[in-house]
Amino acid sequence: MLPEPNRLHRARDFSVVMRRGRRTGRSDLVVHAVAREDQDIASTVHGPRFGLIVSKAVGPAVTRHRVARRLRHICTDVTGELPETTDVVIRALPGAATSSSADLLVQLRSGLKKLGLLEAPKGPPS
Repeated sequence: MLPEPNRLHRARDFSVVMRRGRRTGRSDLVVHAVAREDQDIASTVHGPRFGLIVSKAVGPAVTRHRVARRLRHICTDVTGELPETTDVVIRALPGAATSSSADLLVQLRSGLKKLGLLEAPKGPPS
């Protein structure tokens, strides 16, 4: 489970990432990322923060919650590899409902690599 300090909660934080950050699209995810500039937030939060957007286009509530749980779990795997002042918003596309967790992990790593936040995409653990 993604720890509470590593989650984005406020709409303003989501807006900052979506408007000021860079984005890259994958087949089932769109990854938005920005470096935190607010020193007050940066000093109280240790590590990157993640926000998820899983709309009704992904599927019914059960499917959306399943996708969100998978993405939160994937974010915990990537947390240690990102700069501490990074905010990331992951927007799930409808294909995320049928993708495996391993595929979502590869797509997230690929998106973060394209944004210059990770060294190289790693496949699913063997």
